[in-house]
Amino acid sequence: MTAPQNADLLLTGARVRTFDDAQPWAEAIGVTDGRISYIGPAADAPAARETRDLGGALVTPGIIDSHNHLLLGFDPDAVSLEGAETLEEVRRRIRDLAERRPDLDWICAENAVYSIVPGRRPNAADLAGLTDRPVFVTTYDQHSVWLNDAALRLLGIADGHDIPWGRPERDDAGRPTGWVTDFYTSAMTTAGLAGLQRDIPLYSPERRYRRLLGSLALATASGITTVVEPQVPLAELGLLDRARERGLLSSRVIAALFHPIDADAAFRRDLREAVDGATTDERLRFGPVKLYADDVIEPHTAWMLDDYANRPGHRGHPSAPIGELTRIVTELDRLGFQTHTHATGDGGIRLALDAIEAAARANGTRDRRHGIVHVECLHPDDLPRFAALGITAAMQPRHCSPDLVAGTWMENVGEQRWDRAWRLRSLMESGAHVALSSDWQVGEMDPLVGFYSALTRAGLDGRDAWTPAERIGLDDAIRGYTREGAWAWHAEDDLGVLRVGAKADVVAWSADLYEHEGDPAALLEQRAALTVVGGEIVHDADRDAAAPEQHDALTHCSAAHSTAAP
Repeated sequence: MTAPQNADLLLTGARVRTFDDAQPWAEAIGVTDGRISYIGPAADAPAARETRDLGGALVTPGIIDSHNHLLLGFDPDAVSLEGAETLEEVRRRIRDLAERRPDLDWICAENAVYSIVPGRRPNAADLAGLTDRPVFVTTYDQHSVWLNDAALRLLGIADGHDIPWGRPERDDAGRPTGWVTDFYTSAMTTAGLAGLQRDIPLYSPERRYRRLLGSLALATASGITTVVEPQVPLAELGLLDRARERGLLSSRVIAALFHPIDADAAFRRDLREAVDGATTDERLRFGPVKLYADDVIEPHTAWMLDDYANRPGHRGHPSAPIGELTRIVTELDRLGFQTHTHATGDGGIRLALDAIEAAARANGTRDRRHGIVHVECLHPDDLPRFAALGITAAMQPRHCSPDLVAGTWMENVGEQRWDRAWRLRSLMESGAHVALSSDWQVGEMDPLVGFYSALTRAGLDGRDAWTPAERIGLDDAIRGYTREGAWAWHAEDDLGVLRVGAKADVVAWSADLYEHEGDPAALLEQRAALTVVGGEIVHDADRDAAAPEQHDALTHCSAAHSTAAP
C-alpha cells in the first residue's frame, strides 16, 4: 500500500501478528491521529516523528481482558495469603500484620484458599490468639469471608443478627462458625455495599479508588489496552468517573453494571438512566449488565445438574428461583442491554443458556452477544449451544491449572465430570466465540500467565498437566485475548486487529512469543515491552524501569497476584 507522508509513531523491525485475514503478518505499523495509518513491509514504511525499532520482537493487537475486577485490586493495608497453604502460615502472616500495624482498627487478609484446614472449612477458632482486634479474611474468589470472634461480636453476628453483605453460617446449635457465604453477590447490592463500607474499612471509597488506580497501572504494564470491569455497583460509578476526569484511565475501561438478582423493574430503569446519562469518552464506556446464575463450586454453592461427588443429595442452588433469570435477561435484552452472566456449575451454565435463548425468542433480537462467564463445568449437550446462540464464553485459562483446582474443586465435581472442565479447545473448535481474561485479582493479571496456562493446562511450576485434551495453541490463545475479546464487546471494527483505520491499540512484547510455543515456560520470562492505547505510548518497560517510584508501585501491586481460581 502507499504509505502516508508522515506518521506520529512508527513501530518497525517487528513480527506483527495482525489477526486481519487479508494481511495476517507484517513488519511495521504506522500510527497517525490515534489510528493505524500504515501496516506492511518495513521497507515501505513512512517517516514518523517517533520511530521504534523492535529488533524482531512480536507485536500484536492490544490485550482485551474481558473479565478483570479493577476495583478488587490489591490493598497495601491488607495482607495477601497467596501461597499460604497451611493454617500455620496463614496465622503467621495475619499475626505479622497485626504486630506491624497497631494503627489498623481491622486486620484484613485476602486470597485465602478453601482447603487451608484439611477436611473442613476454616472457623473463628482457627484465628484465635492472633490479635484482640477483629479479623476479616476474603477467599481467593471473593465469594466467602472468614471472621474471628472479635469480628463476630463487633458485627452483631454473635448475638444472632444478620449482615447485609453475606450469609453467616451457624452450627447445629445456632452459633456462628466464623464463615460467611454469598459474600460478593451480596456485598455489591446497594444495601450490601453500604453496610460493608460502614463495617469494614477495607471497602471505603478511598481504598477502593486506590485499588482501582493500582489495578489500572498493572494492566497497562501488562500490555492490556482494554479492561472489562465486570461488576460495578451503581454507587461506585463515581470512582471510574473520578479516574476519567483526572486523566488516569491509562487503558480503556468497559464497566459492566451489577444487577442484584432480586432487583426490580425500577432498578433496571435506573440502570438505563445511568448508562444513558453517563459521561464517557474514548477510555470509558458503561453498558453491559452483570448477573449471577449460580455461585461457585468450592463451597458447594454452584448449581449442578447432578449431586456433588462428595456430598450426595446436594446439588447447590441457582442464584434465583427457576424462571427468574429468564425473566430478568428477557427484560434487559428488551431494554437493549448486553448481559455478562456468571455461571460455573453445569446447571448454572444451562440456566444461563436457557435464559438467553428465551430472551432472543421473546424479543426477536439478534447479535446481542450476551456472555456467560467462567463456564467451569460444561455439560456436553450444552457445548454446541454457545455457537448456535451467538453467546460469548468469557473464560480464564489460569483457572484450570491443577495447582489451583486440585483438592476442593476436583473432589467436589468428581473425576467422572473432569472432562467437562474449562473446555477451551472444544468450544473454539465448535465455532463459539471464546474471549479470554484474567479474572484479576482472583488470578494473575499478566496475559503471559494466561497464554502459558492455555498451552499447558499445568501449574506454573510445569508439573501435573490436567485435562490436556483441552490445550490450545499460542495463536488461538492470543486471538482469544484480542480478536475474540473485541467481538465480545461489539468492537471488532476498531479493536483486536491491526489494519489501516483501526484504533492504534498495540502491544510489543519483549521477544517473539511464537519462538517459545514449544517451551511455554519461557513465556513466563517475557513481558510487555511497549503498550500503546489510541496511538499514545502508555507503558514503556525501559522508561518505566528508570522511574523507581512507579516500578516499586507496580511491583507492590504484583505481589497480590492470586494463585487460586474460583
